[in-house]
Amino acid sequence: MQVVATGTLIFLIIGGAGVAVLALALLGGELLHFGNPDFDGPVSVEAVAGFTGALGFGAAIVNELVGGRTPGMIAVALAGGVVAAVPTAWAAARLSRAARDMRTDPTPTRHHLVGALGLVVTPVPVDGYGEVRVRVAGQPVKLNARADRPIPVGAQIFVVEALSETSVHVETY
Repeated sequence: MQVVATGTLIFLIIGGAGVAVLALALLGGELLHFGNPDFDGPVSVEAVAGFTGALGFGAAIVNELVGGRTPGMIAVALAGGVVAAVPTAWAAARLSRAARDMRTDPTPTRHHLVGALGLVVTPVPVDGYGEVRVRVAGQPVKLNARADRPIPVGAQIFVVEALSETSVHVETY
């Protein structure tokens, strides 16, 4: 039976706590915002958690490699953990900032419907609504449609006006 050194066990617990905080920060970052949610501080939670996790696991590895049973050897293990922790914290901060500041396309609104091309999927009568399928931002969207004259199923249409978020005025194309 192999006995784990007390220093190694403590370092493993520190590393596990760092990884748990890092996972919580990356997956549920809003849960860690206490008080003012817009205040980030000089160092991100992800960077601190990455540093702590790498410090703990790095120090545990070094402690086992050097056979850390004395305070001097545990200090060497701690120094090895710091060597692993600094670049890990930097990478965690950079990656979390890149994910947070990632540019995305704006959410499509009813104004994006005007000019869309599509097909009639349910006949459009003169005095009521039919259904059309158009592509908005690359995604197929099924909408209620009105027209000035009847339009049969399968006809190609052009959206002239967005009457609401889910209904449009169309003409044949």
